[in-house]
Amino acid sequence: MNYLAHILLSGSDPGTRVGGLLGDFVKGPLAANLPPEIETGIRLHRRIDAITDSHPEFLARLAELPPPWRRYGGILLDVYFDHLLASQWREFHHQPLAQFCREFYQQLAEFAPLLPQRALHFSTVAPKVGWLEGYGEASKIPPMLDNLGTRLRHPVALGQAWPELDQRRRELDQTFRQLLAEHRQLANHFLNPER
Repeated sequence: MNYLAHILLSGSDPGTRVGGLLGDFVKGPLAANLPPEIETGIRLHRRIDAITDSHPEFLARLAELPPPWRRYGGILLDVYFDHLLASQWREFHHQPLAQFCREFYQQLAEFAPLLPQRALHFSTVAPKVGWLEGYGEASKIPPMLDNLGTRLRHPVALGQAWPELDQRRRELDQTFRQLLAEHRQLANHFLNPER
């Protein structure tokens, strides 16, 4: 799961949503130097990632990728899952995607003083380029993947993996839906343990 899925799974509390994003930007132990709701979102993000990375269906989809791309499969599938989520958004949330993203960008801006540098950069760039909502457009995924590939120790043109991913759309969609359903149950219990 990538940015959009983590924000969706973080519920409606603004701080928890911001924490859902920050799971990709905050590393190491949490030292109680962030508001509790943000730390809750980060913990939920980490839990979802741990379950996803060891899930049999996720591992099966990784194993099906050809060798040049299997090494980067976690990145590729995370981004592709956000593409599936954004392109079928109406099935998963009552708000239109553009409205959901605008709301989140505003919430993120409210927490700007607490954001690590990379997350602060995201918070300024994402609304300008329509980053989150852009996952719904297939033409935007290869450049997003290429951008991620530039951050690797040895840069890789990850966008070239798009045809391999998209030809597996049906199988990846089934796995995505299974994971999202399971993660929604996990998130609901995690955020509302008393229920």
